[in-house]
Amino acid sequence: MDNKLALLLIGTGASLWGIIGLFVTSLYEMGFSPIQVVTIRALSATLFLVLYIIFKNRQLLKIKVTDSKYFIGTGIFSFVLFNWCVFSAIKETSISVATILLYTAPAFVTIFSRFIFKELLTTRKILALLITFIGCSFVIGILPNTNESISLYGLILGLGSGLFYALYSIFGKFALRKYNSLTVTAYTFLFAAIAVTPFSGLWLVVPLFADIKVWVYIIGLGFLSTMLPFIFYTKGLNTIESSQASIIATIEPVVASLVGFLIFHEKLNVWQYFGIFLVIAAVIIVQETSKKTKKSVISNELSL
Repeated sequence: MDNKLALLLIGTGASLWGIIGLFVTSLYEMGFSPIQVVTIRALSATLFLVLYIIFKNRQLLKIKVTDSKYFIGTGIFSFVLFNWCVFSAIKETSISVATILLYTAPAFVTIFSRFIFKELLTTRKILALLITFIGCSFVIGILPNTNESISLYGLILGLGSGLFYALYSIFGKFALRKYNSLTVTAYTFLFAAIAVTPFSGLWLVVPLFADIKVWVYIIGLGFLSTMLPFIFYTKGLNTIESSQASIIATIEPVVASLVGFLIFHEKLNVWQYFGIFLVIAAVIIVQETSKKTKKSVISNELSL
């Protein structure tokens, strides 16, 4: 796949993640709890993905039992724990603090990728990471107001969400060496669904599913904001570096802010527009990695 197409897929996937608030908020208003929404997300995405794969090529559903470790990584240690941490962080601190701590993920990915995949830690990557973090801070509203204080527990939860979010790129990279991106994505959600469903209490809210609007939100959550973006992100990850992909994915909070402005008529201030500019600038910076750097990374990965 062409690198530009891979970058486009990553950006599109992140943008679809950015509109997830439309469906999550609606399900909350219908009476579902955060853990139930996580479960609905995993179950619905699994269903859509498996049906799609059966239609396209059912051979993609075949994996070795010994390779389950990859999907335990992407599904449980990444998806389930990341969602639990970010929801808990929101409750312990605030949406803005939890979100900006979540986007420490690119830093974790870049560090892990340096030691695991031997990806080069270039000045350009470090600069992009710094600009992304500052840009997200402005978009979310942490900057220029720095008066917010959080508990140690809230900080640990927030950093945990970033850590577990980052692990998808790491475990996913290993899995992609052996399996198609569709296979990786499908088993990520299958393992997540198996792990989280017993603890969800979803059976306690069965009457809520009688409302047709709930199913509309489930389709939006499971298909539009989960299945498609994960396919796009994983497919793009198959071509470009994990650190690049994670930085580009920070378009998500920018899109989320724009959705709030356009759909919920939330007003953006000058600082938020400045933050959007910074995040976009970081995306452009990370795209401009030299061909020499890319060749070095490929050589290093082949030597593993």
